[in-house]
Amino acid sequence: MADAQINRQILLVSRPQGEASVSNFRLVETPLAPLKDGEVRVRNHYLSLDPYMRGRMDDAKSYAAPQPLDEVMIGGTVGVVSESRNPAFKAGDSVVGMFGWQEYGTSDGTGLNKVDASRVPLSAYLGAVGMPGVTAWYGLNRIIEPKAGETVVVSAASGAVGSVVGQLAKAAGCRVVGIAGGADKCRYVVETLGFDACVDYKAGKLHEDLKAATPDGIDGYFENVGGDVLNAVLARMNAFGRIAVCGMISGYDGKPTQLDAPRLILTQRLKLQGFIVSEHLDVWPQALKELGERVATKKLHFRESIAEGLENAPEAFLGLLRGKNFGKQLVKLV
Repeated sequence: MADAQINRQILLVSRPQGEASVSNFRLVETPLAPLKDGEVRVRNHYLSLDPYMRGRMDDAKSYAAPQPLDEVMIGGTVGVVSESRNPAFKAGDSVVGMFGWQEYGTSDGTGLNKVDASRVPLSAYLGAVGMPGVTAWYGLNRIIEPKAGETVVVSAASGAVGSVVGQLAKAAGCRVVGIAGGADKCRYVVETLGFDACVDYKAGKLHEDLKAATPDGIDGYFENVGGDVLNAVLARMNAFGRIAVCGMISGYDGKPTQLDAPRLILTQRLKLQGFIVSEHLDVWPQALKELGERVATKKLHFRESIAEGLENAPEAFLGLLRGKNFGKQLVKLV
């Protein structure tokens, strides 16, 4: 564990050319300055690793500014207040924030939210009861708007977002089909998460297997992947189907998504809408309350892949982009 006066941090030091690599990051040690009045210091326990971070590494036009070079890499964190000179926080409070890839965070309290770690595990506030969970909740409830009896398909179904989408869609009375990579992930999606079926895209029969799993076509689709998966789903969409576009991880290393049959958007009168969950802060309280209650009462299952130690964050992040994680990818810092 780092000395209390030293903060270990990982900086983004170069932009990827094509695939990201460990060399894009650097681990540094920085002395912690004494707290000023109004400030709070947090010992981060877990760091969230998420696909959106790959987009921030590029200096390209996007929905958010690029991650600046030679600064701490962006990221969600959950931890415990170690010292406070802010009346709103006291030592021992559990808090969620955006302190990035570092062991300690210092803040004036802006953007820092206290959470209850007695009913919900601390790590879950970065997954099922955090940004990924709200992403799932918003895309499903506000864009797909599922109705009982409809068929909803979810790509990256075993991941932090997809796993929540499917469970919420099942609770809404839908037939839910996941798409995931590998037999183990598909087994988990069906047996533990309760999906009706799961298609293993690595088995090489994506179109045939998806057709067999969706005999009545597809009414709603939650998109995390893009590429071949999106094309396979588009071919099965029913008239007036709704597609929530959350991520395009297949294209994050510079490979564009090519739509095979864009005319289907017209002929099937599809609604296809991208969204960024941070632009919908009005729904967060409702979504987090519902998600927290479901996790606390064991009605919402989640799985985590945990890398140990800040120094292993870059390798874990690259693994996430290649689908090596199983569930929500975290880095344990304490």
